[in-house]
Amino acid sequence: MMQKIIPHLWFDKEAKEAAEFYAGLFEGSGIKGSVVIRDTPSGDTEMVSFSLAGVEFEAISAGPYFRFNPSINLLVSFDNQEELRRVWEAISDGGEERMALGEYPFSELYSWVEDRFGLNWQLLYDRGGKASQRIVPVLMFSNGVCGKTEEAIEFYTDVFKDSTVELISKYSEGEAPDKRAVVNFSEFHLNEFVISAMDNAMGADFTFNEAFSFQVLCRDQEEIDYYWDKLSADPQAEVCGWIKDKYGVSWQIIPYNMSQVMLDGNPEEMDRYTKAFLQMKKFDLEVLEKARLGK
Repeated sequence: MMQKIIPHLWFDKEAKEAAEFYAGLFEGSGIKGSVVIRDTPSGDTEMVSFSLAGVEFEAISAGPYFRFNPSINLLVSFDNQEELRRVWEAISDGGEERMALGEYPFSELYSWVEDRFGLNWQLLYDRGGKASQRIVPVLMFSNGVCGKTEEAIEFYTDVFKDSTVELISKYSEGEAPDKRAVVNFSEFHLNEFVISAMDNAMGADFTFNEAFSFQVLCRDQEEIDYYWDKLSADPQAEVCGWIKDKYGVSWQIIPYNMSQVMLDGNPEEMDRYTKAFLQMKKFDLEVLEKARLGK
């Protein structure tokens, strides 16, 4: 089954380097392809498609406009402590440990690390665990959206029809320093893609930005129109298929085969295709296909 929701990482110049580093950390990982897109508003940009432990990702080198922060991070489950320690050592090299590697009430072995590229990771030992998706994006609702996790889960699972809420756990009374915080952990599935979310109990001032976004792969114009209308809440953020929802999370509403077209197309096709979509806000599939074919 096609993975409908693809985590997308924005780098200044390091997308290929980061993707290769990440793919070297986990079994079942690898680079699927890369391509340089010429003459975008960010100049020449490199797009990289890769998989990590069976989860599809996209990354782009498109200039120093956005920086990662902990508001969206990656939770990785391990059933082997030696593997966790190996990955922790690699990610920690040149990075910053936010929560020290050690035992916590929720896990025998855990650490929160920001890697040298700025991306945040939670490494969790899950004894006997058989996670269906080893690497899970975690949305941390902070600053102005702290306390809205449960509302957001209801919103997302309503927008994506093939969805389920697996777990919502809440802070006990007085547990969270930020009194707005309600949810301390959750898991929900959007079209079988696993996402976690929580309210940030520590009162941090960061929030979601375009450095970490989610692509929604759409099979036809009807799907593009549907997700665009349901998710877009900021007209100023609508550009080249990108939108922001009412919580500030960035989404890309794109054709399901867009990455393949960019990776496999000849230079003339890519040039026509790129020029066409750079002029769009919401993508028009008929116009894009005519541009690709030179009609």
